[in-house]
Amino acid sequence: MNPFSSGTRLRDMIRAIRASKTAAEERAVVRKECAAIRASISENDPDFRHRNLAKLMFIHMLGYPTHFGQMECLKLIASPGFPEKRIGYLGLMLLLDERQEVLMLVTNSIKQDLNHTNQYIVGLALCALGNICSAEMARDLAPEVERLLQFRDPNIRKKAALCSIRIIKKVPDLAENFVNPVAALLKEKHHGVLITGVQLCADLCKVSTEALEYFRKKCTDGLVKVLKDVANSPYAPEYDISGITDPFLHIRLLKVLRVLGQGDADASDSMNDILAQVATKTESNKNAGNAILYECVETIMSIEDNGGLRVLAINILGRFLSNRDNNIRYVALNMLMKAIAVDSQAVQRHRATILECVKDSDPSIRKRALDLVYLLINDSNVKPLTKELTEHLEVSDPEFKGDLTAKICSIVEKFSPEKIWYIDQMLKVLSEAGNYVKDEVWHALIVVITNASDLHGYAVRSFYRAVQTAGEQETLVRVAVWCIGEYGEMLVSNVRRLDIEEHLTVTESDAVDVVETSIKSHSCDLTTRAMCLIALLKLSSRFPSCSQRINDIIGQYKGSFVLELQQRAIEFNSIIERHQNMRSSLAERMPVLDEAIFSGRRAGSVPAAVSTSKGVSVNLPNGAAKPSIAPVADLLDLSLDDAPAPSSSGGEFLQDLLGVNLTPVSLQSDTNQGQKSGTDALLDLLSIGTPPAQSSSSTAQVFSSNTDNKSPLDILDRLSTPSAPSAQVSSTGGNSSMLDLLNGLPSSPPMSVTEGNGPGHSSVTAFESSSLKLTFNLSKQPGNPQTTLIEGSFTNKSQDVFTDFIFQAAVPKFLQLQLDPASGNTLSASGNGSITQKLRVTNSQHGKKSIVMRIRISYKVNNKDVLEEGQINNFPRDL
Repeated sequence: MNPFSSGTRLRDMIRAIRASKTAAEERAVVRKECAAIRASISENDPDFRHRNLAKLMFIHMLGYPTHFGQMECLKLIASPGFPEKRIGYLGLMLLLDERQEVLMLVTNSIKQDLNHTNQYIVGLALCALGNICSAEMARDLAPEVERLLQFRDPNIRKKAALCSIRIIKKVPDLAENFVNPVAALLKEKHHGVLITGVQLCADLCKVSTEALEYFRKKCTDGLVKVLKDVANSPYAPEYDISGITDPFLHIRLLKVLRVLGQGDADASDSMNDILAQVATKTESNKNAGNAILYECVETIMSIEDNGGLRVLAINILGRFLSNRDNNIRYVALNMLMKAIAVDSQAVQRHRATILECVKDSDPSIRKRALDLVYLLINDSNVKPLTKELTEHLEVSDPEFKGDLTAKICSIVEKFSPEKIWYIDQMLKVLSEAGNYVKDEVWHALIVVITNASDLHGYAVRSFYRAVQTAGEQETLVRVAVWCIGEYGEMLVSNVRRLDIEEHLTVTESDAVDVVETSIKSHSCDLTTRAMCLIALLKLSSRFPSCSQRINDIIGQYKGSFVLELQQRAIEFNSIIERHQNMRSSLAERMPVLDEAIFSGRRAGSVPAAVSTSKGVSVNLPNGAAKPSIAPVADLLDLSLDDAPAPSSSGGEFLQDLLGVNLTPVSLQSDTNQGQKSGTDALLDLLSIGTPPAQSSSSTAQVFSSNTDNKSPLDILDRLSTPSAPSAQVSSTGGNSSMLDLLNGLPSSPPMSVTEGNGPGHSSVTAFESSSLKLTFNLSKQPGNPQTTLIEGSFTNKSQDVFTDFIFQAAVPKFLQLQLDPASGNTLSASGNGSITQKLRVTNSQHGKKSIVMRIRISYKVNNKDVLEEGQINNFPRDL
């Protein structure tokens, strides 16, 4: 018995599925029905074929596979009757797409139906072809579709036009075949045919420049006339929507006129009058009228220049901004952003309305209005607009404060007329939304403050006032603490007080109170506390009367669980208690930072570089605001987020940071200086924080001897002090950058390195330039083949005396290097006398790797610093 003969209909299956309470029950019903459909298909009963396909379409819409019924679509399409064909074509459009190979089998059936005497069957074929045709089908059936564009029935012409749109999108080469038929469609009276003809005309213009030029010359006046007739037509019930005759045709005509008028002055002139008429006479009380006005505005802004029309269009957008419908306001804001590039002055007239949109409750409206305000900013209106935005910042929602803060900061930085206004605006932003301010913004503020020498006192007093009332803003606290640490004495003594300032009485104890309160605040993070410690160290030098109190505050963090704070506290405590002679130089005021270089690095346009041609000047933000690796990271222009965490050994973390394989080395600067730690050598070799040539007394202040027992990170922190003087270095052997030294790539012209003198290891000319020669006398320690004893002899080849002579060296990780004190620090001229220095090298890879060494020699000639560098690779292999 046939399963469908006993009343099993499509509605019964739908009812069964709807009655199922769980997904498993639904799947069971679907599986049962699919099995019944397969059985019916295998029986090949034509009476139930259309019913099976109807069920399959419903199952397909539920998301279940129905590929086994695709051939049934083809059989139904090939049937002679209209009901079967209707179900077949419907199934074809639902169950198949243009990627299915089986679709090629239906091409011939569609072609026959396109030539059928029944117009309804022709319509079915056109609908199916317009929905799923592939490029191959388009090429095969394009002639039939082109012929049907002139069919007697308007519904067939309309469907043929829609089908033609898909054909020219699939095969643009066929566009020229449809140009003449489309020109005839544009003269139709039937609105359905006219709309599809206009859309086909617009698509033809997009795919073919020949078609675009043809329609511009032949059809522009006709389309303008059609639009005028539609706009002025009397009431027509079949086309009327909200009192407007066929707004859909209005919009299609405006879109095609926009395509034709863009880039063509003549075509634009011919449509100016009708566009002005549509813009002024269309009612804006209903949504249909607003849609027409929006398309009219977009057309006016796209065609060639007409100042009066554009002002009219922008005024329409201004009225849209006062509409209560959020969608209308949003599209108006979008269009105004495009209009700014065309007529900025006309948009500026609606500035007040746009600012009101920034305060709207809808987040999309707020964000788009803020973007528009940002585009409206110029040198003449930056102050009032920034004032409005800053005032709104006080009452804005938390989720909007981030975007608003970023825009205000960008505006202030880009259009700031003067530095005092910049500082005032950034102070307001930091006070209201400091936690939303990005790091690069307050970094830039510090750079601006350092460059405004006449505003140092004003800045520190302004931030002192602000931090007392808005202390919970983390970024504000950082900048305020930095200012107090740098310019604390100006705060206390009211130095350089401006006329606009009120008198402020602050004692030394008050300044310390602010920093102490900040460092003890529960909301402060590691960066802020580190900056506070640095500020306290600087205040201990500026306020001697508070030195003991500051030392007690710093001492509280000697037991901190945060290693960075603990280390800084121990080091700063030691400086205050035992190194009074160093404290004043370490706590000197930060040098002026180069605004252009800083801005370039923020934008990624200026690479960080360290040049030795004019000296190494380390100009960095307050190092205490960052972990101990900050000085080296800043020098190399590295982000702290990417820098590796410091390990227990300073030398190890520096190797990771700089990407070089260096082991601890010992340095010798003069006869009174002992052996140095490995990190001392590396930092001196990199020219960080100290000149390459100094007198013995000044050098001893920068580098500690072995008895100091300081950690590498201690040395790093001390070397990061901004007060470290920069050194003028004129290298007789060429300019070698820091990276050249690290990579062993001496700059041009290269320094000469002479080969060894033979297998006896008696003597090696390690380095020789036009003014200096270094000879190594080599020997082995008895019973220890891994250790090589080296006696270096320095000879002056020039006619000038070398003073403050310093020799420094670095070796790879598999080597250990120890330097004994040099015999002197003055080298006589013309080879009369020499300086000797002994080195001890232990090779852990003896027999596998030979010794290699990088050296740097600095000295003074007539009180002028000279730096020479080189790499020694000519050691005998068996050392």
